[in-house]
Amino acid sequence: MKRAFSVGMLLLVAASALQLAGCGGSYQARKVDVERATLVNPSMLQKGEKDQALFRYVNPKADPKKYTKIMIDPVIVTKDGELDAKEMQNYQTLANNAYVYLREELGQDFQIVTQPEPGTMRVQMAISDADSSKPVRNTLSTVMPIGMGLSAVKYAATGKQSGVGEITSEMKITDATTGELLGAALDRRVGGKTLTKLWSSWYNADEALKYWAKRLRFVMCDMRGTGNCTPVD
Repeated sequence: MKRAFSVGMLLLVAASALQLAGCGGSYQARKVDVERATLVNPSMLQKGEKDQALFRYVNPKADPKKYTKIMIDPVIVTKDGELDAKEMQNYQTLANNAYVYLREELGQDFQIVTQPEPGTMRVQMAISDADSSKPVRNTLSTVMPIGMGLSAVKYAATGKQSGVGEITSEMKITDATTGELLGAALDRRVGGKTLTKLWSSWYNADEALKYWAKRLRFVMCDMRGTGNCTPVD
């Protein structure tokens, strides 16, 4: 009888783990160290609400509707401490991917330019931390019932499941000609459990970059009031 109760509880916890996981490659973490912000003074950032970035700033005087062009800087890496050659290569790949995703998304609504012009916003993005998933441990916590239980327990304590990747990033948006700060955000996303991508160790971080690019496009569209804005799950 005692054993049957234990198995039943284990299955319940396993089901909870699946609900937490969802089917996406990343989801928002519960917290991030605001002092990681380097593009703006951390004291300017305020805690976000609901589906907003964990920390953000919006210039109340900004008029998004007057901007029709956008200039996107190469994405930079601002991680504390030294990186060896392999780590630097991984970070640079993520930075390159982030730049491509930003151009793909924002280029659908703005004319992309390479020099400051009137009516142009400048987007700067920095990756301050990233961590690859651990494929073997990730497989265990996704496929095996006992592993699922352990993963659910870890999520309850930390907001991050076992063995998944994560990434912390910030964005800064300014008027390209005047330098006026229009907005900024600091966010952290951690990996979901996507069975078909478990063996791509940087999949979670890359999915977060795709999410941020799509999210930025949606926010800009919504603020400009152009309609037909595509929400991002």
